[in-house]
Amino acid sequence: MKRTVLFSTLALATLLASPAPLYAQAKTDAKDAKKDAKKDAQPKKPNPVQAPDVAAPKFRDGEPDAGFLKTHERFVSIAKAGGVDVLFLGDSITAGWGGAKEIWEKAFGAYKPANFGIGGDRTQHVLWRITNGELDGIKPKVVVLMIGTNNSGTDEADGIAKGVTAIVKAIHAKSPTTKVLLLAVFPRGTKPDGAFGPQQEKLKQVNATIAKLNDGKSVHYLDIGEKFLTAGVLKAEIMPDFLHLSKAGYQIWADAITPKLAELTK
Repeated sequence: MKRTVLFSTLALATLLASPAPLYAQAKTDAKDAKKDAKKDAQPKKPNPVQAPDVAAPKFRDGEPDAGFLKTHERFVSIAKAGGVDVLFLGDSITAGWGGAKEIWEKAFGAYKPANFGIGGDRTQHVLWRITNGELDGIKPKVVVLMIGTNNSGTDEADGIAKGVTAIVKAIHAKSPTTKVLLLAVFPRGTKPDGAFGPQQEKLKQVNATIAKLNDGKSVHYLDIGEKFLTAGVLKAEIMPDFLHLSKAGYQIWADAITPKLAELTK
């Protein structure tokens, strides 16, 4: 009987004592929630305006993009290790070779290849990557370059072409003996029907300008865009979102450049 009374007394004391710390914790949680809400409500910093032919890292919310920098650092490490004869350089379309590894290995495996593609990259970002170490330690026989589609929503055709030109010059400044296989920017459509829009018209102007960089020696321009079309139209089987390639699209890419690549790597 005494034990029962003692237990009841202790239980009651615990119940009476517990609300205070619980209440204090609730106040702390509420205060933290208000801080988080206030932080989220603060306007995000604008990203700096970037010219397509001036080297610049990628920014997010006014700060250098952490994911971009991390990937760049990994590429710099690969370059420092050496042993790259063919380098693919570009944006998410180039990075997408990671989803077509069997095609990549069969088509390019013998060339000691490396893929330095980063999703969302513009000409200024690729230019920055080159000038900040991605060619330090390697002198590829060939750089396969395709870049510019991400600039087409905001930059003028002339500026994009200047950006591509600056990248070619930067490659040769780092490695004068490297040959650049400069690809025309691939065609792109508008969702959901794949019809060509104003960005594609702009990219046609870009391609017409950068084609003039071809000298048959250190720069070799190649336009394989028509190979992605069926009766002059983009199809979802090749470009599911009318921008990025399916595995079938990567097979077309591999088949289209393999002969030229064999020639340039002799």
